[in-house]
Amino acid sequence: MRRIPRKVEVEDEFGHVTRYVRHDNGEGYASPRASVHVDAVVEPGAYVEEGAHVAARARVGRYSWIDVDAVVGSGASIGAGVHVGRRGHVGAGARIGAHARLGHDVHVAPGAVVEPDEIVPSGTEVLPAVRRTAAAA
Repeated sequence: MRRIPRKVEVEDEFGHVTRYVRHDNGEGYASPRASVHVDAVVEPGAYVEEGAHVAARARVGRYSWIDVDAVVGSGASIGAGVHVGRRGHVGAGARIGAHARLGHDVHVAPGAVVEPDEIVPSGTEVLPAVRRTAAAA
């Protein structure tokens, strides 16, 4: 059986070391300065940066990156290989498709969907799709 380390340290090109601890529900990593609910799932290879908040029942997919001060709301689903930029906000129940890229300060409204591989520019607001129904005659 493969053993996943409880703590890891990552050094950037400037010699700054960032420390992470394994989140028990999913075995991904979170900064000790992040807030990740015990009921949230952070899958292997995923990282949650300092100041970020991941709410209850949220899911962060494999190899995804929740950047500094970003928020993932209750029941939101982040696909594999996604980047949620600095100060990004993914509302409750929103879904972010695999390999999507959300710039900094992106706001995804509750229940909204970002398609796989979509690139959302910084400062954008993503609203839920409006379903149109035929007018009654």
